[in-house]
Order: sequence, then C-alpha cells, then structure tokens
Amino acid sequence: MPEKLANVTLITGFLLMGFPDDQMLQRLYAAFFSLVYLVALVGNLLIITLTTIDHHLQYPMYFFLKNLSVIDICYISVTVPKSIMNYLTNSHSISFVGCVSQVFFVVFFAGTEFTLLLAMSYDRYVAICCPLHYEAIMNRGSCVQMVTASWFTGCVYGSIHVAGTFSVHFCGSNIVHQFFCDIPSLLTLACSGEQILEYVFIIVSCCFAFVCFTFMVASYVYIVSTVLRIPSSQGRFKTFSTCMPHLTVVTLFLSSAFIAYLGLNSKSPSSLNLFMPVLYSLLPPSLNPIIYSLRNRDMKVALGKFFGEK
Repeated sequence: MPEKLANVTLITGFLLMGFPDDQMLQRLYAAFFSLVYLVALVGNLLIITLTTIDHHLQYPMYFFLKNLSVIDICYISVTVPKSIMNYLTNSHSISFVGCVSQVFFVVFFAGTEFTLLLAMSYDRYVAICCPLHYEAIMNRGSCVQMVTASWFTGCVYGSIHVAGTFSVHFCGSNIVHQFFCDIPSLLTLACSGEQILEYVFIIVSCCFAFVCFTFMVASYVYIVSTVLRIPSSQGRFKTFSTCMPHLTVVTLFLSSAFIAYLGLNSKSPSSLNLFMPVLYSLLPPSLNPIIYSLRNRDMKVALGKFFGEK
C-alpha cells in the first residue's frame, strides 16, 4: 500500500489496528458496536419523530434537542458502521480519502455538538433566570440562527483541522492504532520535523473546548444562584436534576477527548488511549436521548401517545 520515496511515505490508505487481531474478539467488538449503534439510532430517531409530530413539543428546548439528535446520528455513523464492517470482514483498511472524510466529519459534528450544547445552556439560562423575557429572546428566528451558527462553526472547525492534519508528510508506517482515523493517531505517523502540528492542534482544540465549557459553566452558575432562591425544595431539586445530566455528558466528553489528545505522543498506544476514543465517540450519542429527553415528563407523555398508551 505505501510507496516510499526517500524518508517520506506516499500513503494511499491506512490500516486501522485499534483492537486485537483475534477473530473471536473482533466478533465481540462487532456485536458490542452494533448494539450501541442500534441504541443510539433508535433513541435519536425517536426523539426526532416525537419533536416533529407532537405539537406540545414545539418549544426552543425541543427544537435544539431535535438538532442534537440529528448531530448524534451523523456523529456516530461516521465511525461505527465502518468499524463493524472491518470486524466482520477481518479487514482493517481504509482509503486515504475515507480517512480524510472521517477526520473532517468527526471534528465537524463534534464541534457542531459543542456549539449547540452552548446554545442549549443559554436557553436554560434564559428560561430560568429571565422567564418574563423568554419568548422574546428565544423566538423562532433566534433559535434558527443559533443552530445555523452551530453547524457553520463545526464546518469551519472541521475544515481547518483536516487541512492542518493532512498538510504533514507521513514517514514509515501507515498503521493507525485506533478503530477510526483520529487526529492524534495520525499525527504520530507524521515526519519528525513536523511534530509541532501536534501541539498546535492540542492548543486549538483545548481553547475551543475551554471557551464552550466556560460559557456553559457560567450559565449554570447563574442558574444555580437563581434556583437557590426558590423557596420550594421540590422546585430546587427538579431544576438541579435537569442541569446535572447536561454538565455530566459535557464533562465526560471533554475529559475523555482531552486524555486521548494528551496521549498523542505515544507511538505504542496504551489501553487507555484505545479506550478513550471509544468513550467519547460512542457514549454521548447513545446516552443523550436518555439524559436529555426520555427523562423529561413531556417527552414521556409524547412517547406514550406515540405508542398508543392511555
């Protein structure tokens, strides 16, 4: 597959060697990935359907949830189906164009999701801290603009990092020690004189994530300060219970991705480096329907009507 010219390797494809070659283990991985993918697909499609057909769910929060579900389906579909196919066929190859596409769309959808989560935090802030102005601030036009800005930001972010990652020259092996083409694993294959791009990527990624997380935390600080002034303990608990799942998923996504990128200098990846991308690429899309929607009372009512329950 690789054709060597001097010290530079002209890569026409990569080998995804993230997990052991044992055929039985690969079948187990395929079964696990298939199950998680099915859960994510069904849960998010159900949310999209309910928020589209139920007139009681035509509010900004559910408009954002619908877009989040679309993003989650796209995000998990970029990597998991290809991995399942590789496990079942005992093939580890991916074309150069396929690898470029995976990098772009993973970063694109991840960036879009984080920006959308920021918009959702702002929505909760306005709903709880400025309830009298909620309808005026979070009108249909504003929500569409926020969602459009989220998708545009993700597209720009993905384009920049694809250009930065594949502007390097690859030296030596074409083996990616991961189940999909992620940037840290690809940059370990770059020629030694171009390793500075790894650190540039870390700085850019951490700054982007930190800005989003800072705004989210700031919005929830105001929310908590408002909730603490509510005299009813039941009201306080209800509000806190809707805030914590959001912060939990954001923290989980950020911490696992951060650890994964910290390990990008490792030429021989550890089990932790292999596990973390599985965590941040599979867990949020499969859990988001549960923690954001299916625990919501209005969603439960809509779900009951959808399946014909009294």
